Amino acid sequence: MKKLALFLAVSFTAFQLSAAEAGWMTDFAKAQEKAKAEKKLVFMDFTGSDWCPPCKNLHKTVLVAPEFIAFAKDNLVLMELDFPNNKPQSAELKAANQKLAQRFKVEGYPTVIVLDANGKELFREVGYGGTPAKAYVAKLAKLKK
Repeated sequence: MKKLALFLAVSFTAFQLSAAEAGWMTDFAKAQEKAKAEKKLVFMDFTGSDWCPPCKNLHKTVLVAPEFIAFAKDNLVLMELDFPNNKPQSAELKAANQKLAQRFKVEGYPTVIVLDANGKELFREVGYGGTPAKAYVAKLAKLKK
């Protein structure tokens, strides 16, 4: 049991570090500012990270895949807009996420929205049907052209 607890703790820490390394943001204004400065797209992931099976599958299959991380590094400003049931969040973050969900008319999870640096919506996908990381990145790469 102790080994399992240790494994879970290490896995959770590794997950947190990989998310931090990928540079996921939660502040929309800062994300837009960064996208303009770096000439990148804003990738917004509206997720229910701890309760939504398709959200978990998108994360596991695409968002932590080496292909996605490599593409994101050069082309995307990543935003996570999480609506968890059991993960703690500040009241400010909950309110900000809710405001953005209303602004972008999010009706289901996951919803991925990609904006250009000026805030124009280029891509929207509700749900996740199992697209492999390589094909998902190919769809996003077409937006840069």
